[in-house]
Amino acid sequence: MGKSHYYIKMFLVIMACMLVLSACSGDGGGSSAGNDSNELKVRMNDDPDFLDPHLATASISFQMILNMFEGLVASTTDGTIEPVIAEKFDVSDDGLTYTFTLRDDVIFHNGDPVTIDDIKYTFDRLMGATDGKQYSSEFDQVESLEMPDDKTVVFTLKEANSNFLYSLTPLHAAIIPKSNDGEHNEHPIGTGPFKFVSYNPGASLVLEKHDQYWKENLPYLNQVEFVFQPDDQSALLAMQAGELDLTGVKANRIPEVENDFKLNYQDNNSSLVITFNEAKEPFNNVKVRQAINYAVSRQDIIDTVYSGYATKLGSNMSPAMGEYYRDGLQDVYDQDIEKAKSLLAEAGYPDGFKTKITVSSHNTMYADLAQVAVENLREIGIDAEIEVVEWGIWLDRVYKGREYEITAIDLTGRASAYEILNDYISTNAAENFFNFKNEEFDKVMKDVLLETDPDKQIELYKRAQEILNEEAAAVYIADYQLIWAMDKNLEGQKMYPFWFHDMSEMKFTE
Repeated sequence: MGKSHYYIKMFLVIMACMLVLSACSGDGGGSSAGNDSNELKVRMNDDPDFLDPHLATASISFQMILNMFEGLVASTTDGTIEPVIAEKFDVSDDGLTYTFTLRDDVIFHNGDPVTIDDIKYTFDRLMGATDGKQYSSEFDQVESLEMPDDKTVVFTLKEANSNFLYSLTPLHAAIIPKSNDGEHNEHPIGTGPFKFVSYNPGASLVLEKHDQYWKENLPYLNQVEFVFQPDDQSALLAMQAGELDLTGVKANRIPEVENDFKLNYQDNNSSLVITFNEAKEPFNNVKVRQAINYAVSRQDIIDTVYSGYATKLGSNMSPAMGEYYRDGLQDVYDQDIEKAKSLLAEAGYPDGFKTKITVSSHNTMYADLAQVAVENLREIGIDAEIEVVEWGIWLDRVYKGREYEITAIDLTGRASAYEILNDYISTNAAENFFNFKNEEFDKVMKDVLLETDPDKQIELYKRAQEILNEEAAAVYIADYQLIWAMDKNLEGQKMYPFWFHDMSEMKFTE
């Protein structure tokens, strides 16, 4: 009888301890479930547009799927190029021949080794030789692609191209297995540190550790779950409840999280813009575009939407790009209402006009900055209506369909100066959703690819930025800072000059 009471008492004590531990694991500053299970939950604003890396276009997709895929080479955190699936590479003196030697130990997620046939299949698919459908125009410049043996890949270009190595990163040319043909979007397979488990639209994308990853002892995590949550408040509450381990937070919410979570600050290297469809009147008139530039207060948007955590821009390039950045353009269109009215009158719209600003709902900052712009535009007689649509609709109607008048979006940063600016090339039908056309700009961007002198390349890139500013191709607002709130025991976050949640070195520590 005494023993029974003893065991009952001990049972109750153990249960009480378990309840206390359970409660502690749910507080905002404590450890999440990820510490015990080595599983990480990351908040994302929305779904990927595709899991197939050759079809994906949205930056939010690459933030996640680059954990599954690799290229012959990759961009590093400082924007330089390093070999990945290729162990080494060589570029000929004339810039026409690129030779890559494959690693011996790279394994796909299905357990198959990467072979020369997979490399050929990947580039044949991208160039349209597999099924007649061209997945990328990046390789139109390739004269020939040869595999002289089972470890060597040789690209010969039609003419020198100073940006070609960037075309071989997983952002453009993820290596995929021939054996998975027809299943790349439904069941993606790559060579990255994490492999596909499941995708539940509107809910989550789950990846797990690739046990045969070629980089020794990586990754540390067993599983990563990207949780889709477009609402900032809901995401913050989930973090505080221990249901998430990592999320972006707005600057004005810092006081709510700084005591309970670790905060990391990242230079975004993107361009937040209010941009126009120049195929529609009156936005085909440069004076209208300049008038809108003079009307919109960039500083008001920076202060109101980003609480000052942003750097004012004057073109499509951020100071994060260092020597490629053209300083001074950020001050050209300081708010000047009278000048804006004068330009609008010269363009034939003395009384203004009505228009619509279409923004995506996947991030509230677009609607927030549009509200500021609407008030600014009203001062010069422009009556702008805000239309908020779902992310998928924005991609289909605005980005792909070009059915809009004005929109607000942040144009994703890239490691390559060329890729940051080439959206505006008139023949770049896939990305030039602004319908911008300028002969000098096109020529400058063509010349920079042929130029082998790095100093002259920089001069050309700066001239390209000047043209975008002169033509008021968009209202270039700011490069805003990303603020990450994470579990205090989480470390290993790597910062890139483009959007990529690199999970390969993240881990929980005690």
